[in-house]
Amino acid sequence: MMVSTFEITSNLKVGTEEPLLLIAGPCVIEERDFTIKWAEKLKEVLKPYPFQFVFKASYDKANRTSGLSPRGPGLEQGLSILSEVKSKVGVPVLTDVHESTECALVAEVVDILQIPAFLCRQTTLLQSAGKTNKTVNIKKGQFLHPDDIKYAAEKVKQTGNPKILITERGTCFGYRDLVVDMRSLSRIRQQGFPVIFDGTHSVQQLGGGVGKSIGNRFEVLGLVRAAVAVGIDGVFLEVHPNPDFAPSDGPNMLTLELFRTLLEQIYRLNETVKELRLKTDE
Repeated sequence: MMVSTFEITSNLKVGTEEPLLLIAGPCVIEERDFTIKWAEKLKEVLKPYPFQFVFKASYDKANRTSGLSPRGPGLEQGLSILSEVKSKVGVPVLTDVHESTECALVAEVVDILQIPAFLCRQTTLLQSAGKTNKTVNIKKGQFLHPDDIKYAAEKVKQTGNPKILITERGTCFGYRDLVVDMRSLSRIRQQGFPVIFDGTHSVQQLGGGVGKSIGNRFEVLGLVRAAVAVGIDGVFLEVHPNPDFAPSDGPNMLTLELFRTLLEQIYRLNETVKELRLKTDE
C-alpha cells in the first residue's frame, strides 16, 4: 500500500519509498547539557544506519498518573533547550503539545508536533496543530479502533495541512495491559497515512506502579521487530542512559545497549521487507 509521501524538513521526507524514520530520545526534557549531549550521542549511534533521525523529548508531561510526578521544565525553558538541540546537534526535533494555545509557539521551534494518545480526539488541539502547517504526529489512543483514527487525521486535514503521521502504541485490554494488534498497522496504512510504531510505550502497564505507570523494556525488541516485518514508515523509541533513574517512563525506556541491539535488528529486517515489497510489486 502506497502511503502519502511528504517533506517534514528540506532534508527529511517520510513515505513508502523513503528511509525509515527513527524518532528517539528521552521521555522528558531534563537538564540542558544532558539533553544536548544525549541528542549528540544518539546521532552518533545512528550514523552507520540509513535511518532518518528525529530527536524527541517533551517539555511537559501533562498526563502523568499522579499529580506529584515530575512533568518537565515547561514551555519556555523546554523550547529553548530544543532550539539548541536543533542548532548545535543539527537534527530535527519533536515534542508533545497538550494545549491548543501552545501550538503556534511550539511550531516556531520544532519540526513535528505530537498529539498525545489520550488527546487524539481533542478537536481544537488537532486543528491548532494543523494550522501551524508543521507535520503533526497523532498517537492513536489506547481506546481507539484503528479504523477510527482517520477522523482525528481529518481534523488536521481540514485545516489544509496534509502532513500527518499516525503512531500506533497498543490498545488497552483489561485494566492496565496494552496489547499490540499488528493488523492495525496495515489498516492504518491502508488509509494512506505513514505509520509509526511506538515500541516503548506499547509495553507500558498504565498506572501499574504505585501512582505511576510501569513496563518491561525487554519486550520492546520483539514488538518492534514484528512491526518492521509488517511494514511501517518509522519507529518511535524512548532511550535513556540510565532509565531506572529517569524522571518518567523509566521501566519501558531502552538502555543504550538495547537500543544498539535493536537498531541492527531492524536495519536487517527493514532491508528484507523492502526486497520482498519490490518482488511483490514486480
